[in-house]
Amino acid sequence: MDELVPGGNLPLPGGALTLTVPGPFDVSALVTDDGGKVRGDGDFVFYNQPAAPGARLSGQTLTVDPAALRAGASRVTVVVTPAEPGTPLGQLPAPALQVTGSGGRVLARFTPSRPQRETVLLLAEIYRRGTTWKLRALGQGYADGLAGIARDFGVEVSEDTDTRPGPGAGAGAGFGGSHGPRSTHRPQAGRGPAAGPGLTGAGLTGAGPLPEAFLALVNSARAAVGSPAVVLDGRLTAAARAQAADMAARGRLGSEGEDGLSVHQRVTAAGYSYLTVGEHLVSGPRDAAEFVEYCLSDGRTRRTVQDPAFTEAGVACVPDNRSGTLYWTALWAAPLTPGGLARTAAEVLALTNAERAAAGLPPLAEDPLLTRAAQAHSADMVARAFYSHTAPDGSEPWDRAAAAGSPRRTIGENIACGQRSPAEVVRGWMDSPGHRANILKPAFTHLGVGFAGGGSAGTYWTQLFGA
Repeated sequence: MDELVPGGNLPLPGGALTLTVPGPFDVSALVTDDGGKVRGDGDFVFYNQPAAPGARLSGQTLTVDPAALRAGASRVTVVVTPAEPGTPLGQLPAPALQVTGSGGRVLARFTPSRPQRETVLLLAEIYRRGTTWKLRALGQGYADGLAGIARDFGVEVSEDTDTRPGPGAGAGAGFGGSHGPRSTHRPQAGRGPAAGPGLTGAGLTGAGPLPEAFLALVNSARAAVGSPAVVLDGRLTAAARAQAADMAARGRLGSEGEDGLSVHQRVTAAGYSYLTVGEHLVSGPRDAAEFVEYCLSDGRTRRTVQDPAFTEAGVACVPDNRSGTLYWTALWAAPLTPGGLARTAAEVLALTNAERAAAGLPPLAEDPLLTRAAQAHSADMVARAFYSHTAPDGSEPWDRAAAAGSPRRTIGENIACGQRSPAEVVRGWMDSPGHRANILKPAFTHLGVGFAGGGSAGTYWTQLFGA
């Protein structure tokens, strides 16, 4: 059984799957093709329409049989909303997804970070890659109810009013409401379509007035909390432009493009190696001022703008040629340096030893050979697009330690992906019984830490323990 983090994925066995989200939530699903759009309203499975070919909803349990989906279907997106309409998800417990296979075996669990003012969460998706079906954890939030989700996936939704909200417009509740903010989070933000005359020509693609206006606004916000100014980086801007163009071409927000590349893979493909990264993916603002204002309007997205760890940024916006809606991407990063990587590994070691000290255990010593093996494994997971203790060549943690020249006779390994800081990754390991057991194993005496940025999840971490 896998405990997934946002961006994590795993191959699925054949047969039907059962997806359950207990608690005060409604579950729904959207069946889409490779273009991310439904074929018709019948592809939207929710409480008033509980069945479609290959998908059936019963209360809080969704059953999906990939082989029985309609022709052309390649993705089922699982959506969670509060059972009480209009309730912000931040007022409820974090939704916890459990996925069970046809034999009753639990395949995966996923509990995302609890959203705040969002009223809809894209929790996970079942998708086809070649002949294989996979499950991916999402945790992406929207703030304007099922209507906003439906529109982005191509479901026809009637409007009670024809409105175009300006900055700070409130969210509509359910179907028939006006467009309000919608977002994808890790952390990211968005607003509903609000096409307008704010930017034209080169400014739309990250040249001309847009970068300068963006930079002045965000650095003012950063200065207000004592964070250092960021500077624009051409590689980050190129990656932001590619991400924004992909979203505009598809007419919807998403951290993975039509070409299968994640926003983090676009960053590394542009030649930028990072130590930490953040992003805002947004639709609707008409100029840089509206975009930055929206990013500062929510606690989590504001923290990204003001995070002192970031030193460089890139920004772009591209219009959807069909609707005129502007799709924005802002990328924030600190470049990877040998010193920064060493400080990150040292912080993971220090936090790990703090947990051992709290349990009355002696500290682990840094081991350069284990570090070499751990770093190589994190980099390998990014380069070969896998997430496992077993590498594609069949090698296991003890094989990697021996290949690095380590004399340690007992080896253990923790891996993680998607976490943005040493504190977040160590906290996640301590919240997982199996990973916690490695951290608190009395017999271990040494530790190596590896980190690599990129891939579908954005960050890949490895702890290699030895005794």
